[in-house]
Amino acid sequence: MDINYELYKVFYYVASSLSFSEASKKLFISQSAVSQSIKTLEKKLEHPLFIRSTKKVQLTPAGQILLKHIEPAMNLIQRGENQLLDANTLGLGQLHIGASDTICRYFLVPYIKQFHKKFPNVPIKVTNATSLNCVDLLEQGKVDLIVTNYPNSHLNGSYVQKTVSTFRDVFIANPAYFNLRQQEIPFSELNQYPILMLDRKSTTSEFLHNIFLQHQLELIPEVELSSNDLLIDLAKIGLGIAFIPDYCLSRDTPELYVLQTKEKLPERQLVAAINPILPVSASTEEFLKLLPNVNA
Repeated sequence: MDINYELYKVFYYVASSLSFSEASKKLFISQSAVSQSIKTLEKKLEHPLFIRSTKKVQLTPAGQILLKHIEPAMNLIQRGENQLLDANTLGLGQLHIGASDTICRYFLVPYIKQFHKKFPNVPIKVTNATSLNCVDLLEQGKVDLIVTNYPNSHLNGSYVQKTVSTFRDVFIANPAYFNLRQQEIPFSELNQYPILMLDRKSTTSEFLHNIFLQHQLELIPEVELSSNDLLIDLAKIGLGIAFIPDYCLSRDTPELYVLQTKEKLPERQLVAAINPILPVSASTEEFLKLLPNVNA
């Protein structure tokens, strides 16, 4: 089917903003030209792509399917343009990493520092998202590589993966409020205390819920947040027992201790991953070399 690329470009901008007027501003063309382009594309594809309304538009099921394929293609084109236009990076191109704020703070910063010191002219962009959402960013071509918690239900074997670290999750509490230091607490008893943990959109929450289900227990947290640091702060003031990766816990935290559980939690990994269907930039290859290889 012979369809002009510009029609798909207009579709992408309308679908991204769900607004004909916003798309016209970004494309520097009139709103009527945007509308006509969409009508032409719909006619050629023989499917309505948008449901029109006075202010915003909505994607039809056909439009949603098309966007799922157009968005990665547009991101791939943009990445190629950025690499070619960047004349001061010694041919490496921009490095774009996706990772959660926790992984960035407690694991990635030293490696980003090393890379920046070695290649000071290479632009570095970091997009924060949950480990689950980072895989979606990688699939869409919005980032070059991700560093994510593993297991990760969104990360399958089609991605090229490198294990860069291992860790264990821990339950932490303030002994002034929860004096369980000398005990091994079974999950069934622990479930009676207020549990503080990350929200259900995180791999950490997914992991703990699955562990409890394996022991025929339903986990109902008292508090669900998007920040491990805030969970630690709430545990310090005695609001509950927090569940966090062990690498987030500083040794200089005397007001907190690690609970011993009767059932032992399995080890998890931090994994760097790239999308094999996308070209790997030289900057991505150089950054991956800096990361440790636990399986080596």
